[in-house]
Amino acid sequence: MSTTPPPQALTDHPTATDGPAEDGALGWFRALGPRGRRAFAGAFGGYALDSYDYFTLPLSMVALAAYFGLDSGQTGLFTTVTLLASGIGGALAGVLADRVGRVRALMITVVTYAVFTVACGFAPNFESLLVFRALQGLGFGGEWAVGAILVAEYASARHRGRTLGAIQSSWAVGWALAAIMYTLVFSVFDDGTAWRVMFWTGALPALLVVWMRRRVQDAPEAIAVREKNAGKGSFAAIFKPDLLRTTIFAGLLSTGVQGGYYTLATWVPTYLKSDRGLSVVGTGGYLTFLISGAFLGYLTGGYLTDRLGRRRNIWLFALLSAVCIVAYGNIPSGADTWLLVLGFPLGFCMSAIFSGFGSYLSELYPTAVRGSGQGFTYNAGRAVGAVFPTTVGFLADSWGVGGALVFGAIGYGIAALALLGLPETRGKELA
Repeated sequence: MSTTPPPQALTDHPTATDGPAEDGALGWFRALGPRGRRAFAGAFGGYALDSYDYFTLPLSMVALAAYFGLDSGQTGLFTTVTLLASGIGGALAGVLADRVGRVRALMITVVTYAVFTVACGFAPNFESLLVFRALQGLGFGGEWAVGAILVAEYASARHRGRTLGAIQSSWAVGWALAAIMYTLVFSVFDDGTAWRVMFWTGALPALLVVWMRRRVQDAPEAIAVREKNAGKGSFAAIFKPDLLRTTIFAGLLSTGVQGGYYTLATWVPTYLKSDRGLSVVGTGGYLTFLISGAFLGYLTGGYLTDRLGRRRNIWLFALLSAVCIVAYGNIPSGADTWLLVLGFPLGFCMSAIFSGFGSYLSELYPTAVRGSGQGFTYNAGRAVGAVFPTTVGFLADSWGVGGALVFGAIGYGIAALALLGLPETRGKELA
């Protein structure tokens, strides 16, 4: 399949001088142009289904632990393996995006995570499930980085933050779909069957790939640069002296933010069901507040990253996320109403901090190595950040899940410190 557009399509890409097309509440979307809007739809759908497939595990964790007779450390290992594999997959997908194109790389990642999510549902034992989940992580890791780059190269500098923030909001959409499916599936089937059904529903992304193959193309500038450089994206380039500092601190930033986020994403369902004693329906209800906050947080954070700047937005929500996670994990017994009250700001803050990532990491690297740079730093951070949810898993038996969640706050502190080594990039053109 060729991703080279017909000559007339080159005029669809907006520039910083588009002016009136960028005004109004949806100006950022209109300014993408027809091809950019199709790319947006493909990346939005891919990331939503990426999220859906990821959350099939955390939502099924209690049932899995009972079915295979696992302790907290072993269940935490599922997340660690997923995130470690995603680090490898994401880094490779970034290089692939520079070599064969953003759209082709995106389709490969979607097919990979869909196939192995379904395979998880057929796992006969703990070991095979661990292997399938690791392979699922290869595709899971690459989708966001590639999709974010695809859309960033269509977006105008003026609205790139909110455009990529809207892409990030699709994570909450996929999370919500997974929570709804969890409530339905676990209400209909017994736990021993329900977790398998949850994984089997992960086949849905295959439909998206069929549409993307026909409708989505790379930005013209990205195609021109790739052809000029003969698709020579590589890891070596992002460790050369001119980019080494950026790569180190961007990786550290990603480690902190994702360590905090995946601590929550992995353990909150277990915390609600096991530590707080909520039913399946009750857990789904409490997650509604968390997910609603997350969706609005992505959109708000996207707006603020354009208004405040990339660094200020991340600093602000790193602080607020740390405060919220400590408070949420230490709600007194019998005060479950506070789980609802604090769930919304917790979801809001831990998502708003991500809204600037797509634009920020894209702006830190030149076009020729943008996939390699963003793919490596984001996913290396995800792999190293996997230590956080695993630590919670091993400490949960003695500290309780709620008490161990404090390690997520430490992650946000690391992210705030990492910003000291990175520049502000708001308004930068992706030439």
